[in-house]
Amino acid sequence: MFKRLISYFKPHIGLFVLDLICAFFAGLADEFMPLIVRNMINVYVPDRNLAMMVRWSYALAVIYIIKFFLNLMIMYWGHIFGVRVQADMRRDIFRHIETLPISYFDDHKTGSLMSRITNDLQEVSEMAHHGPENLFMSGVMLAVSAVMLGRISPKLTLIVYASLPIAVLFVIRIRKGQMNAFARTRKEISEINGETETSIAGVRITRAYSGIRLESEKFDKANRRYVEARSSAYRYLALFSSGMTFFTDIMYVVVVIFGGQMFFYGEISGGDFTAYLLYISMFLTPVKKLVETYEQIVEGMSGVQRFEEIMNLKPEEDDPGARDIGDLEGQITFDHVTFHYRNHQTDGPIVINDMNFVINAKETLGLVGQSGGGKTTICNLIPRFYEPDSGSIRIDGIDVREMTRESLRRNIGIVSQDVFLFHGTIRENIAYGNPDASQEEIEEAARRARIHEDILAMPEGYDTNVGERGVHLSGGQRQRISIARVFLKNPRILILDEATSALDNATEMSIQQSLDELSKGRTVLVVAHRLSTLRSADHIAVITQKGIEEYGTKEELLARNGIYSELYRYQFEDDRPLVSQSAIISS
Repeated sequence: MFKRLISYFKPHIGLFVLDLICAFFAGLADEFMPLIVRNMINVYVPDRNLAMMVRWSYALAVIYIIKFFLNLMIMYWGHIFGVRVQADMRRDIFRHIETLPISYFDDHKTGSLMSRITNDLQEVSEMAHHGPENLFMSGVMLAVSAVMLGRISPKLTLIVYASLPIAVLFVIRIRKGQMNAFARTRKEISEINGETETSIAGVRITRAYSGIRLESEKFDKANRRYVEARSSAYRYLALFSSGMTFFTDIMYVVVVIFGGQMFFYGEISGGDFTAYLLYISMFLTPVKKLVETYEQIVEGMSGVQRFEEIMNLKPEEDDPGARDIGDLEGQITFDHVTFHYRNHQTDGPIVINDMNFVINAKETLGLVGQSGGGKTTICNLIPRFYEPDSGSIRIDGIDVREMTRESLRRNIGIVSQDVFLFHGTIRENIAYGNPDASQEEIEEAARRARIHEDILAMPEGYDTNVGERGVHLSGGQRQRISIARVFLKNPRILILDEATSALDNATEMSIQQSLDELSKGRTVLVVAHRLSTLRSADHIAVITQKGIEEYGTKEELLARNGIYSELYRYQFEDDRPLVSQSAIISS
């Protein structure tokens, strides 16, 4: 853990060293005052040497002016160092999260991940700056003070230091519990962020179902858990802070009792006793600073631990020997493929069991069937969002595991029911299909998706901001932009996962024309709720929990008078007969 953290210090080592050097001299500056006071009491006052008293007073003023500028450097450049370390860590954890398997996101809330990227690393930044700086400055002050105390009175210094092991033991005993408490606090605040993100994202559903009370109760429950975790952390912090304060107070008592006796019996002079009290104050100042820094260090290290948890997760990786396969023709083969979803706790039931089928290049296969039969799962397996338990998936006769994921996905375009638009402009969202595309290419893709005229009618045209998840646009406009995105990508394989099921009939018919044009010359896999979207399919597969129960052209399936024909009659004939439960298709 420390090794990785230190690696983020290296690119900014110049600022780090500058911060420590300034901290060193700032800490050293405080050590002159007791020495000057001691000489004044022991030498200059008895000798009535006013000139030396004035000189050393001016010298002390100059030292504190220098200290002022040193503290300016520490406060500014030290924080700059911490921010840069934080930015590097945030960059790396974001990039790493982007490479994690899709299955990881099935089990973790977006808000929780956001908490690790923001809140946790903010505390790490504060620790990265103040931790080493305060430890170093405190170390310098402790070391110099200890030397000066020893020179003034070795006997009294040994008496004072005899109590140090008790303080060290106290810190060791309390550290583990406090670390666990702060780690739990981090977990609970990430849960609050997760609940908040989910609730805000679903605010329309909350209002539609009068769910404000329910969402408030869920948030309150998470909030109470956070309060409990934070209370536990503060119990440890209060015990630690109070214990260390008590320890420093006792040291003053020890110095007053034993030092006073030594002064009474003439073992040390008045100047030495005064200087000793000042040095013991300076000795305890870094101790108090360490107490204040301890919370930052504990919180920062809990943030580093959570950072490590993410960074140690294994990312998606290409198989050994995987290669960039360039452009594919698009023949897709499922060969005895079996798959079930799994999460961090349990394995789910088998969704696909020993499935076999072939989609020839530039042909269209439609998938219909019961919800839970595995239609969307098939779509997710082709671009390797998930890995099959057994069997193989081949494209153009090449196992997808022999291809780099990037080159495989470069050949695949996806249009789904749940359209996702990024917060930004229409131009940026279309260009996601090809970031290097020119404005002319973006507009041509929009024309082919039949959205160009709508965009021009908007006040800012292609620079119109779509809002979060495209909230400023209609459902049809969002879907057309996602289609334009795929036109710009120009993939060889196209997956349409219930791409029009969320639209009204008129909008669906209009968008279907765009999808038909998009499908030309490509291998297409269509998951359909409405059979009208399958009119151009070369073959249709009826998927149930038993696997592929029917397969063939539309005419062949209608002649078979099975599940497909029953569904067809239900959707298209006026005298709709009752259908069996097994034939009802849901999205």
